[in-house]
Amino acid sequence: MNAYDIAVIGTGPAGAMAAYTAASANKRVLLIEKEQLPRYKTCGGGLVFRGKSRLPFSIEATVETECLEIEVYFEGSKRYFSTRREKPIISMVMRDSFDSLLIRKAREKGAELMEQCTLQGLTQEEKGVLLQTSLGEVRAGYVIAADGALSPTAKLAGWEESRKLIPALEYEVTVNPEDFERLSQKTRFDVDAVPYGYAWCFPKRNHLSLGVCSLKKQKINLKEYYQAYLKKLQIKEVLSASAHGFQIPIAPRTTGFSKGRVFLAGDAAGFADPLTAEGISNALYSGELAAKALIENGKSSIAAGHAYQALLEEKLLPELKTSALMAWIFYAQPSMRNMLIQKYGQRGCELLTDLFMGKKAFPDNLKQKLREKIPMLRFS
Repeated sequence: MNAYDIAVIGTGPAGAMAAYTAASANKRVLLIEKEQLPRYKTCGGGLVFRGKSRLPFSIEATVETECLEIEVYFEGSKRYFSTRREKPIISMVMRDSFDSLLIRKAREKGAELMEQCTLQGLTQEEKGVLLQTSLGEVRAGYVIAADGALSPTAKLAGWEESRKLIPALEYEVTVNPEDFERLSQKTRFDVDAVPYGYAWCFPKRNHLSLGVCSLKKQKINLKEYYQAYLKKLQIKEVLSASAHGFQIPIAPRTTGFSKGRVFLAGDAAGFADPLTAEGISNALYSGELAAKALIENGKSSIAAGHAYQALLEEKLLPELKTSALMAWIFYAQPSMRNMLIQKYGQRGCELLTDLFMGKKAFPDNLKQKLREKIPMLRFS
């Protein structure tokens, strides 16, 4: 039976970055993937600049489109905001080629890959973890669970569900050349096109990624809102469309991110941004942090768990808390939001873009700052 320092479950951005980071530090790393790579992954595929710029290698070969301009529309209003940067605000990728590139980079550093392999059970022992898989037993010092929103690994390790999971529906859509030319120049968001949520139009190399999501867990017919969004975009002809429904975890787990020798990263931990539901950037970041915690503190699972928590609390968790407040204002308090938009709309759009670009940090003490600006604001 082969033994590894770290077994990483899942080959998305979180798992790939964890494997790359650990293998770069000469750790013996095994990546376990239930499917055969490359595989389609449901995702809008928008990687913001601050996430892309953190990567230690180029991903240009997998970028479908670079978006220098964003437009934000509001349902029932003629008002919209546009922001532009000289560098790409969002880089559009297809996750099959993007994830495959990340895994190739991890393997170049020495990580091993076991494909078409399903994790069936795990047993934590004093000095490691015994994994039962569809391809046999594997022993590892630690496990990083990066197996997405469903995360069977987290369930096997004893986590109960405490994240907030929201519904989303994404379509890969081929349209006629005239509509594609018109809609492929900018990234577009339509706030309130879905109750408590938004719709998006992401241009890819030769098609559009169109989607709708609600930032509130509710029973909702997203297909109806998608059809309404096609009309809003004035798409005359859909040549082909493939639909993919999924859930996005937009609130971190409340019961911690490590249990003994099992660590959670990416969607398995609930690290998607609560305001935008963008998950790739924080998946990459949390995978890196989980690996660093194990590289530097792997002799003690208790010390490693504390180290991971401390690394998350330096930046990621405070950002998610601030973003959750921004999302509450944006989606659940439309009158408050509209008041702020009327007064600070373009400035807010520029600030959000600067956050995407990594030029500004998420604001501290947001409640206090808003109260100072608009004293009549009331928070729950």
